[in-house]
Amino acid sequence: MNRQRIELFVSIASDLGRSLLIASAIVVFSFFLIRMVPGDVVDVLGLEGSLTYGQQAVLREDLGLDRGWPAQFADWLGMILGGDFGSSLRFGTPISDLLMTALPATLILGGTALLVGLTVGIALPTLACIYPRSIFVALVEFITIWSITMPTFSIGIISVIVFAVWLDWIPAIGNLVVPALILGADTAGTLAKMLHEDMRDTDRAEFVRTARSKGISRARIVVFHILPNAFTVVVAISGLLMAGALTGAITMEVVFGLSGLGTMTLQAVQGRDYPVVQAVVIWLGLAVVAANLASDMLQRFMDPRLRRT
Repeated sequence: MNRQRIELFVSIASDLGRSLLIASAIVVFSFFLIRMVPGDVVDVLGLEGSLTYGQQAVLREDLGLDRGWPAQFADWLGMILGGDFGSSLRFGTPISDLLMTALPATLILGGTALLVGLTVGIALPTLACIYPRSIFVALVEFITIWSITMPTFSIGIISVIVFAVWLDWIPAIGNLVVPALILGADTAGTLAKMLHEDMRDTDRAEFVRTARSKGISRARIVVFHILPNAFTVVVAISGLLMAGALTGAITMEVVFGLSGLGTMTLQAVQGRDYPVVQAVVIWLGLAVVAANLASDMLQRFMDPRLRRT
C-alpha cells in the first residue's frame, strides 16, 4: 500500500511539474510572439486620425511601449503574478472586467457543444455495439470522417450562407444552436471511433462471454458491462475534448457574431491591444493545461498501471 501511494504521489508530482512548465511557456511566448506583429495600439490610433505625431510619442511613453521588450515583460509579469491583468490600452477598461463580460458566452457555447458531442459520441458507439450490423456502425464511421475532414470554421461560414442568407432559417448574427451543433459533431467524431473500437475489444473479453452464457440481453451487457470498462477512453481524451470545444467556440463566435472571447480577441488583435490578447491567450492556455492535468490525474487514479509512467 505504501509503495502504491508513493508511486501515485510521484506520478502526480510529475504531472504537476510538466503542467507548470507548459503554463510558464504559454506566459512567456504569449508576450513575445504577440509583439512580433507589426505596429502597436498607438500606431492604430494614429492611423484613425485621433492623434498627432507628438501625441503619439507622449502616449507611447505613458504606456511604456517605448521601453525594450525585456523591461516591459518584467513589469507585466510582476503585474499578472499579483493577479492583475492590467487595463485595455485602447479603452482603459480593466481586462478582468472585459473577461468577465465575455467569458459566459464562450462557456455556454463551449459547454453546450461538449454536452452534444459527449451525448452523440457515446450514444452512437453504444448503439453500434448493441446492433453490430446496423446503420449505427456506418454513422460512427461517417461522423469520424466528418470531424477529420471538415474544418469547423468553414462549416460555420457555409451554414451562415445557406441557412441565414439563402434560406433565412436562422439569424445571421447571434445564433447559438448551429455553432453548438457544428462543434458538437466535431467533438463526437473525435470520441466515437476510439470508443467504438475499445468497446469491440472489450466485447471479446472473458467476463462478457460469461455474461452471455447467463442469458443476459445484448443491450444490458453493452450498457452495464462493456461500456463502463471502455469508458477509460472518454477519460483519457476528456482534456482534449474540453480544449477543442473551448477553442472551437472562439472561432464560432467570430463567424456567428456572438459576444464572447473570440469577438473580443479579434477586436483586440485588430487594435493591437496587447494586454487583452495576452490575457485571453493565457486564460485559454491555462484552461487547456488544467483540463489535461485533471484528465491525466483521473486516469492515474482509475488505472494503477499508469502510476509508474
